[in-house]
Amino acid sequence: MKKDKYNVAIAGATGVVGQEILKILEERDFPVGEVKLLASERSAGEKINFKGKEIVVRELAKEDFKGVDIGLFSPGGSVSAKYAPIAAKAGCVVIDNTSHFRMDADVPLVVPEVNPEDIKDYKKRNIIANPNCSTIQMVVALNPIHDNFGIKRIVVSTYQAVSGAGKAAMDELSGQVGSLLTLKNMDKPKAFPHRIAFNCIPQIDVFMDNGYTKEEMKMVEETRKIIGDDSIGLTATAVRVPVFMGHGEAINIETEEPITVEGVRKLLKKAPGVKVVDSPEKGKYPMSIDATGTKETDYVFVGRIRKDESIENGINLWVVADNLRKGAALNAVQIAEILIKDYL
Repeated sequence: MKKDKYNVAIAGATGVVGQEILKILEERDFPVGEVKLLASERSAGEKINFKGKEIVVRELAKEDFKGVDIGLFSPGGSVSAKYAPIAAKAGCVVIDNTSHFRMDADVPLVVPEVNPEDIKDYKKRNIIANPNCSTIQMVVALNPIHDNFGIKRIVVSTYQAVSGAGKAAMDELSGQVGSLLTLKNMDKPKAFPHRIAFNCIPQIDVFMDNGYTKEEMKMVEETRKIIGDDSIGLTATAVRVPVFMGHGEAINIETEEPITVEGVRKLLKKAPGVKVVDSPEKGKYPMSIDATGTKETDYVFVGRIRKDESIENGINLWVVADNLRKGAALNAVQIAEILIKDYL
């Protein structure tokens, strides 16, 4: 029997993604009954406003999750690894935004515009994984093309905003810019391996034995799992840029079937979750400053659609999305909406 309201716990409630989840639950009028805001011992006791009421943040380590229907987790991988199974065992369906469970064979990895049917597999462990922010926006844009033309190979270079690394990273960029502009001494970088202000860093996460970073390999592995096609060739270069919000991606694809710019543009204009902004002659193309921060920008924006003249069936695209919303919080809430509509 369907419920009118669902009890929701947000783990990592004081972080940037947790705050965005709260905002989106309210914006989309998600049928929340009781809401529990959970965080570390350090943040316990803080008060956060939700739907006009102040809610006290509780310590995650002390929560038993009894009576909680859905857990929206973004507390960090090691924390989710410990507490998501506890919540799941108590009957709470966990939608986890960290990387910890994504590649587990018995945990569905879901982007609602691409593979919503995989949500049904949550019962194996009571956990659903939210993909990497860069993966989400890429597969939303590319899946309609793959369904119609068959993607053979993807080459992607990301231009990732600092908010993808959390509030401390945003504060670091802001502080460094202030120091440079006022000729003050700059603190040693902590959130990134090098200064991010007025700089681009071609490293996100740690390097692996194959020379790629963990972030780059996440995009490779997650894309194949979500789309359900291990034959797709994919190579990625992930770069951190001095932008606060909104990831950009330069994507080159090669398809099995003949493909045209107009064919892609027409296809994407009717694709769910996609907005085409592609009038370069008028200076109109997706940019981070136009694609972030509000429910009006909850799309994956695609532009600069053009033929790759070096190969027969090649297309280039420029893809931008709000990494905190569609790249994290919104995708999780969309999963929860399908979960309560079709499975709980």
